[in-house]
Amino acid sequence: MKLLKGAWTVLVGVKDALVLVFMLLFFALLYAVLSMRPAASATGDGALLLDLTGTIVEQPAEVSGLTALTGQEKRLREFRLRDLVRALDTAATDGRVKAVVLELDGFVGGGAVALETVGDALGRVRKAGKPVLAYATGYTDDSYTLAAHASEIWLNPMGLAAFTGPGGSRLYYKGLIERLGVTTHVYRVGAFKSAVEPYTRADQSPEARAANQALADALWEGWKKHVAAARPQAKLAGFVGDPSAALTAAGGDMAKAVLAAGIVDRLGDRTAFGTRVATISGGDTAKPAGWFRRISLDDWIAGNPPPSGGTVGVVTVAGTIVDGEAGPGTAGGATIARFIHKGLAEKSLKALVLRVDSPGGSALASEQIRSALLDARKHGLPIVVSMGSVAASGGYWVTTAADRIFAEPTTITGSIGVFGVLPTAENALAKVGVTSDGVKTTPLSGQPDLIGGTTPEFDRMMQIGVEDIYRRFLRLVAEARGLPVERVDEIGQGRVWDGGTARQLGLVDAFGSLDDAVADAARRARIDPATARTVYLEKAPDTWSSLVQAWARKNDDDSAGQGSASDLLTQMARRNRALLLGALTDAAAMVRGPALQVRCLECARYAVAPPTTGDATLIGWLAGRLAR
Repeated sequence: MKLLKGAWTVLVGVKDALVLVFMLLFFALLYAVLSMRPAASATGDGALLLDLTGTIVEQPAEVSGLTALTGQEKRLREFRLRDLVRALDTAATDGRVKAVVLELDGFVGGGAVALETVGDALGRVRKAGKPVLAYATGYTDDSYTLAAHASEIWLNPMGLAAFTGPGGSRLYYKGLIERLGVTTHVYRVGAFKSAVEPYTRADQSPEARAANQALADALWEGWKKHVAAARPQAKLAGFVGDPSAALTAAGGDMAKAVLAAGIVDRLGDRTAFGTRVATISGGDTAKPAGWFRRISLDDWIAGNPPPSGGTVGVVTVAGTIVDGEAGPGTAGGATIARFIHKGLAEKSLKALVLRVDSPGGSALASEQIRSALLDARKHGLPIVVSMGSVAASGGYWVTTAADRIFAEPTTITGSIGVFGVLPTAENALAKVGVTSDGVKTTPLSGQPDLIGGTTPEFDRMMQIGVEDIYRRFLRLVAEARGLPVERVDEIGQGRVWDGGTARQLGLVDAFGSLDDAVADAARRARIDPATARTVYLEKAPDTWSSLVQAWARKNDDDSAGQGSASDLLTQMARRNRALLLGALTDAAAMVRGPALQVRCLECARYAVAPPTTGDATLIGWLAGRLAR
């Protein structure tokens, strides 16, 4: 009886705890709904505040409502590229918006194409006659890509600008692998498929160095050209070429050196900056010094939704391409194929635009997406591709179903090659006295044996499989681009190209934005591009998650940016820590599989940095990633 009584007490306790949790969730939701700020139509006028603490991405990853509510995982916010562009374009013609303010402390960055696209939208705001003001404690390549389009660039008097250009180090694991006694079985095709080199070398091969240097140089030239066009008065060449000399000429005052080079317009703290903005958007003497009338970005986006309906479907392939289902921010082959088929069945589509911002991944999932696109072509729909910051390897595989491919000069594409990596632990186990033995009925019995090691027969089969997929890749590209297979092999071999070179090689058809791709698709479907409207074939936002996430990031706009402000060197170190996490995450992904991949791991260093979770949880976050 005592046992039953104790069990009953436990059950009652669990019941009470669950009731309490659900009550807390209910009241949290109620508070979120009641405390939501009004839509943009009711906010009055002021400056549209873009506090870009986080990253700009093609498709934000989904964060569960419970995670956002409880704060279990501290993540940088991901801003959807098309939301920012729409916000700026609507702000350019709306009388309520007196100015646009860029708060760039805490901005981690984004891919080159994404940054240039937002920069161009900022330029349209200025052309509409509205001022754009930018503020930061320090400017780096990414943040200055946006700030260069501002009519006034402010810098904290204790700040600095430092432009590093593309490039940097990556991790090589050969020494560690040998010390641990792990055997890494590598199967690949392509002299430039350097993704697997960290497992086989202690440094990059001459082929990889040549390809990486050419890509970095092309992207750097693209950055300089874009910034120079937006801000011709900036004396970037001298400052970038010899920053120490510029600092010495300014008497060691870093901020004054940046000002003298024309990189910024004014020096001042955030209070002085806010006071300046208040002269344009309006202020309030009853508020703290530096306060100005502002319009929240979230409220503005909510108050200016995109038109509903449309006959040009847009399918987004963003993030790593993986087998099966996946949420936003990761390109699940089954998920994207389902969106395409559902769009064909339920919507009055006349054309499809495939927006690609992916370094590739699973060959099987890439083919699943391509096959679904071919189904759309069988229905008579023209297909046009719009490449974002990166459309490489599997991200290029999916484009071979298109009638036309648009890219930007700074798009990263190509990487036509295949690889596989399979680690085995027979030597590592032998070091601690663990061995393995068994029986076989076929040459492949027990393979791949991660404990006892692979057999020559299995290794030959894997290499043949890699070569077969590469031949398929070559044929797909050759047929799609009207090139001989031999020529595709020459420009393939896993080499990564910038968009400008890719166009010269015939891998893309033209330079253009997503809007250009939509207009081209409309013309092919005999629709007037001026009246063509798009419909995105993707998962609809979950109402509960959207409410909770909006509540979780709701903060006092009076303190926008101040919590993330830090000196420039700290910001640069923080970004490199994020890149380190990204490299280790990619290493874990290589181990987890799939065994055969059409993926460009080296593209990651030129794209957006991975989300960081803070130094306090760095080890736990990494351990969780490696364990998945």
